[in-house]
Amino acid sequence: QVQLVESGGGLVQAGGSLRLSCAASGTIFRFKFMGWYRQAPGKQRELVAGITNSDITNYAESVKGRFTISRDHAKNTVYLQMNNLKSEDTAVYYCHARDIWNSDYWGQGTQVTVSS
Repeated sequence: QVQLVESGGGLVQAGGSLRLSCAASGTIFRFKFMGWYRQAPGKQRELVAGITNSDITNYAESVKGRFTISRDHAKNTVYLQMNNLKSEDTAVYYCHARDIWNSDYWGQGTQVTVSS
């Protein structure tokens, strides 16, 4: 009964910034991993950024230096700060979480559109 609720998507000009948030609602599980994926039209879904319980992060090469993922462990909430956005960042962004029992949860997706 876990839901991941995303917010913060929208339309932004190239070079601008957005902050995405993802908060768990309903039954709160203990997550060992949370991350953000994205899928652009005609492309495969890809991992953009992930963060572990020990706050070890990893990023797709295309976003390194521009995006920052962070996590509020107490709230089971993950954030994605996106700076210097590019047109190629346009995609539907999905929040993902994996709990300590290795169950996966997905958000509904939020549209990020970057105009050039």
